[in-house]
Amino acid sequence: MKDKIFHNLGLKLASLLLAVLLWFLVAQTEDPQETAVFTNIPVRLTNTELLESQNKMYEILDNSATVTVRVRAPKSVTKNLRSTDIVAVADMNKLTEINTIAIAYTVQNIENSSIKSITGDHDVVSLNVEDKLTKNIRVRYSTTGTPAEGYQVVEMGLDQNLIEVSGPQSAVEKISYAAVSMNVDGSTAQMSMNVEPILYDRDGKPLDLPNVSRNVNYVLMSVKVLAVKEVPVVFSVTGTPAEGYLATGEVQCSPASFQVAATPSVLSSFESIEIAPEQLDMTGLTENMVRVISIKEYLNTRNIRLLNNSRGDVTITAFIEPKVEKTCTIQTDQLTLLRIPDGYRVEFAEVETPYELHIAGLNDTVTEIQRTVKGTIDFALWMRHENITVIEDHTYEVPVSFFFPDTVDVLNEVKVSVNFIPNEQP
Repeated sequence: MKDKIFHNLGLKLASLLLAVLLWFLVAQTEDPQETAVFTNIPVRLTNTELLESQNKMYEILDNSATVTVRVRAPKSVTKNLRSTDIVAVADMNKLTEINTIAIAYTVQNIENSSIKSITGDHDVVSLNVEDKLTKNIRVRYSTTGTPAEGYQVVEMGLDQNLIEVSGPQSAVEKISYAAVSMNVDGSTAQMSMNVEPILYDRDGKPLDLPNVSRNVNYVLMSVKVLAVKEVPVVFSVTGTPAEGYLATGEVQCSPASFQVAATPSVLSSFESIEIAPEQLDMTGLTENMVRVISIKEYLNTRNIRLLNNSRGDVTITAFIEPKVEKTCTIQTDQLTLLRIPDGYRVEFAEVETPYELHIAGLNDTVTEIQRTVKGTIDFALWMRHENITVIEDHTYEVPVSFFFPDTVDVLNEVKVSVNFIPNEQP
C-alpha cells in the first residue's frame, strides 16, 4: 500500500499544484479580489461609563472617531457590502496613558473568512480627558427693538434666573454667564416666550461648547409693556410762619415731574400728581419748610407705576426769612401831589430833619423799597377825611400814602408840613 502511495510521488505533487493553480486562475477570472472603500464610518466608543464613574469627561480630538475603511475581498462579497456593514469599535477599557484607544474593525452580515483584509485610514481614537465640572450660572435678560410710540418696557422677568451647566472643566470654567433676549419692536402689551440661553465668557463673547450640557435648554421670559407719560407735581403751601418771620414766596420742587406708566385707559385721565395741602403747612415755622413726600400713595391705588428707577420721593422747600426793619429817608421830591384844591398851590414847610419812614419785611424787598421809595399825597381824600371845606392861612400836617407789597409792614405814619398859597389873580 505504501508503495502505491509514494509511487510516482513527484508526478502526483505536480498534478496537485497544477490543479490548485488552475482553480486559482479560474477563481480570479470568475470572482476576482477587489478593494471597496467606505468613508465617514463612525467609531463606536464602548464602556464610556468607566470615565463617568470617575467623574471625568472626554472630548474626541482631530475628528479621529470618523474613519475611512478599506475592505479587500472577492468581488462577490464587496458588491453586496454597505457602509452600515462596517463596524469600527474603540473600547474605553483599552484607553492608554496617552489617551488613545485602538480601533477594531469588523464586517457584519458577512463571513469574515471571506474578507482578505480590513483597514482604516487611522488606527486609534485620540481623546482629551478631563475632570467633569458642574456649576450654576446666572441668566441675564434684555430686550431688543423699540416698543410702539408712547410705550415703554416697565418690567422683565424669567421663570428661573440660574441654569446648571456640566462639562469638561476647561470648557465650563470659560463660562461667565448666560443671556437671553426678546424683541419688543412695536409692542403695546405683555409678551412671553421660551428663549434659548446663550453662554458667554467674562469678556462678553459668545461661546460654542458642544461638550457642555445644561439642565434646561430654554427659559420662559416675560416682558410687560405699558403706556408712559410725564406728569407734573401740583401743590400749594399753606399757613403763616411764626411772628417776626415771612415766607419769601419762593418754593422749590424737586423733581418737578415724574415719568409714570399704566394701561392707556388709566393714563388718559391722569394729568398731575397733586400733593395734599395739609402736608405743606408752614404755620409757626422760623426756618425753611422742607418736606419729603412719597408720591407712591397717590399712584398705587390707581395701578400707576413710576419709571426710571425713581424712589417716588419729591422734596418741596418753601423759603422763610426773618423780618428786617429799614428806615427810608423821604425827601419832598419823592412825593407825588394829587388833587390840590382849586385856586391854590402847595409849598412844603421847612423842617429841621428829613422825614423818615420805618418799614419791616423781607430783606431784599425792604432794601429795594429803601432805594426807590416814593409817596403820594391825595389832598382831596385828606380834606374829605378831615372834614376840611375851607383852606385857612396856616401850616397843615398832611399824611403821605405809600403802596407796598402785602409782605411789607409800615411801622409809622409820615406826615409832611405844607402851606396852601393862593394863586395870584390875573
